Amino acid sequence: MVRRRLSAELLASGVYEETADDAAVILSELISNALRHARPLPSGDIRVAWSREGDLVQLAVSDGGATTEPRRARATLSSLGGRGLGIVETLSDGWGVLHEDSGTTVWATLHSPHASNGLTMTPGQPTQSILHQTR
Repeated sequence: MVRRRLSAELLASGVYEETADDAAVILSELISNALRHARPLPSGDIRVAWSREGDLVQLAVSDGGATTEPRRARATLSSLGGRGLGIVETLSDGWGVLHEDSGTTVWATLHSPHASNGLTMTPGQPTQSILHQTR
């Protein structure tokens, strides 16, 4: 649901399909990592946000943090996991981790060539704000 909504909103704002697809994969990996490795926010949720400002698409997933720092792993061919942040690193122009009192945000950015319709999503405003974490 989140991937479809992100893709639809990016496409409607004029982002090329390839960029919207990459953004959806990146967001999916960030959400998966938060659900698998982190605690929920104090509200019991994780927060998902995206925005587009000019040629930059920004994606972010916030959670309650974990005992380890999000980092790219070097997965072997037989590993069942450990490729998520490698995928994020490959598809994005940059990614990082922001620690705040309320939790951790893992973010990624993608360059999006000028769009055909020139519409812009408001920067910093989450378009999809909450996912309920179930464990």
